[in-house]
Parts: sequence; structure tokens; C-alpha cells
Amino acid sequence: MLDAQDELPRLLTAAEAAAPVEAVDVVAEDLLRRFGATRVSFLIVDLTGKAVVPLTTASRAKAGRGRQADRIRLFGSVYEHVVRTQQPYREATGQGERVIFPVTNRGDAIGLLELLLPAGPGREVLDAVGEAAHVLAYIVIANQRFTDLYTWGKRSRPLTLAAEIQYQLLPLSLTCEAAQFALSGNLEPSEDVSGDTFDYILDRDILHLSLTDTMGHNLRAALSATVLVGALRGARRQGADLMEQARQADQALGDHTPSGHATGQLVRIDLHTGQAELINAGHPLPLRLRDGEVEEITLEANHPFGLPVALRHPYRVQELDLRPGDRLIMLTDGMLERRAEKMDLPALVKDTRHLHPRETALTLSTAVLDAAGGHLEDDATVMCLDWHGSQETKRHVGSGADLRQASPRRPER
Repeated sequence: MLDAQDELPRLLTAAEAAAPVEAVDVVAEDLLRRFGATRVSFLIVDLTGKAVVPLTTASRAKAGRGRQADRIRLFGSVYEHVVRTQQPYREATGQGERVIFPVTNRGDAIGLLELLLPAGPGREVLDAVGEAAHVLAYIVIANQRFTDLYTWGKRSRPLTLAAEIQYQLLPLSLTCEAAQFALSGNLEPSEDVSGDTFDYILDRDILHLSLTDTMGHNLRAALSATVLVGALRGARRQGADLMEQARQADQALGDHTPSGHATGQLVRIDLHTGQAELINAGHPLPLRLRDGEVEEITLEANHPFGLPVALRHPYRVQELDLRPGDRLIMLTDGMLERRAEKMDLPALVKDTRHLHPRETALTLSTAVLDAAGGHLEDDATVMCLDWHGSQETKRHVGSGADLRQASPRRPER
């Protein structure tokens, strides 16, 4: 009889003993042995969220190291179904039972674990494989600090220097779930990187969000974004309130990149009271989905970050009306691309209301890219926040995801 409580610590120990680039292979070999599988693959979701890459493959015929493989497009595939619903997939084949489990941590869809098992695996075996998939998420998170292997798997094409800098400014996970909220961001870079960034961090009592858009393109924009994000993070980590974060970001950008400026929004949400505050530094207004209706949130516009001293004024902290069940959409002006002006963004926000924020952010930014004919003149960035409410204390967890957000389908695009 399988004893997951004994097997999982042993699996973690074995993966930790291996080299960082071989940790996933250790898991694959273990699953081959424990469950009589004839094939085990780990597929990592690439940075675009639109494809998966077989990062390691082990089989009875040829077990061992991962090999480079072509990217597999997610749209319309069974892999997309598992990523979207966060539910395992089973299929009987002439060679055995094909099973696919999500590899996810706090809503961050890291990848998929695919096995070919002997026909008719029992519930005990399937539960054990699901536990192994969840453990695999932690193994990837821990080992990606030491190797570029997982970063390589996430990239669909080589990055320019500006794009490399830009992606390093993003949070390590683009998605996060807690009891009170679920959020995700997505960035579709333009052909000439335009300096969009988004960030979030979860303190003991506070959720911090930021979305910024620097002036210029390519390396100039990336360097300005580095100064801006660094100033915001530094102020936040010092315990500064929202107004002081904005002041320090404004000063840093003005002092170090005097020819540039940036728009942005900073949000602070108290997880215990639900009180939300926002500073709007000349940025496009956010959208709010409430009770099935989408509306633009009216905000006072303060000056952008980085203006000359003579033009600077104290930022105003405004109350953000956020209620349980609301969805907040923050976006950069690239989401309002001129060539995509025929796209009805509020209607698309409404149509995607049943999707997880991860899927919604991806769908919205992809729709802008498609409407612009695949060539953006400006970065298109979006953050999607679902606010469940301060009264929530526990997530509805399954395989590392909050299954309240599972969706039966994704709108066609």
C-alpha cells in the first residue's frame, strides 16, 4: 500500500541531493519506479502562457536527462484544459492510461506532469501522483534560484537586453492566491520595449500593487523602469506609506533620469479591513467589474513620476471602492492601442468574468495583440485582481490552486 506521508519527504530529500538541473529528473525517475509508469514528462509553461515545453522526459526505453523539444501550443489542447481548470486529465490509450496533473503553487501555473501508467490505475495511485505534482512545484521554485534551466524553458525566443532587464523587474510569480484575493498580471512587450512593469507583494496585513509605464523605448525605457521599480520596492521595504512610496519614486526618477518620466498606479489593501487606497500618477483609469457590470473608476490624476522639481506636488491618496466579489483591472496605455481601438475592452472584461485572473490577464493582453495584427507599438500590460473579501480566511485549495476560479471554457479569440 502506498504511504504518501513516507514517500513525499523521501522524494524531497532525493531531489535536494541532486544537482539543481537534475532535480526534476529525479522526480521523473522516482515516478517510473513507484507506479510502473512507462513514460513521465514535466512540461513547463512558457513566459507567454500560450505554450508548454517538455523540460524533462523519462521512459522505460530511454530514461534519463531532459532533451530540447519543440514548444507545444496550448490553445485548443488538452494541456490548456488542465492549466485552465486545474483539474487532472485521464485518457485510456492502447499503451496504458495517460494522466496529466497541474504543477501549480498558489495559482501560479508552473507546468504539467504527464505520465503513461498501466491501465486502470486505482484512486490511491492517482492521489499519490497528484501529491507528487504538487511537490514538484516546490522543487522547481526552490531550484530555479540556482540554474537557468527553468528560465530557458519559459522563453519562446531570445530576448533583447532591454527585454531581459524588463522581465527581471517583474515579480518571480505572475500569479498569487490568498484567502482574501487572487491576482495575476501579464505583459505583452512591444517590438521596441516600452518600459511597462507591474509588481505586488504580500505583507502580514497588507497587499501592495503597482503598475508603471516609463517614457521611451528599448534600453532607455528599461533603465528608467529599473530606477522606478527599485525606488518603489526600497520605500515599501522601509515600511513607507503609499504617499511616501510615490514621493521617493518621483524623486528617484527625476534625479537619475531627468529626461524621462513615468505614469503609474500604486494600491494598498488592508487584508483585515478591506480598506483600499490608491495613488494615480497620470495613469489610465482602471476598470471594475461589479455585479456583472463593468465601469471605469473615476480618479483624480496626480502628476507622473519624475517631473522636474518645479512641477512636483504632493501626491493625493484616494480611497478605492473595493467590495467582496469585485474584479479590478489595472492596465497601461498599450492596452488602448490605436490599432486595437475597435476592440471593446469593457465587453471582454465582462465576457471573461468567470475565468481565473491568470486566464483573464492573458486573454485581455492577447486580444490587444491580435487586434493590432501581432505588432504592438507600445507594451500592453494588465493586472487582474479578484477581491474575495477580508472575511475570507482559507482558500479552496486543490493542486496548489483555488478551485473556486476554475472555468468551463475560455472565450474564443
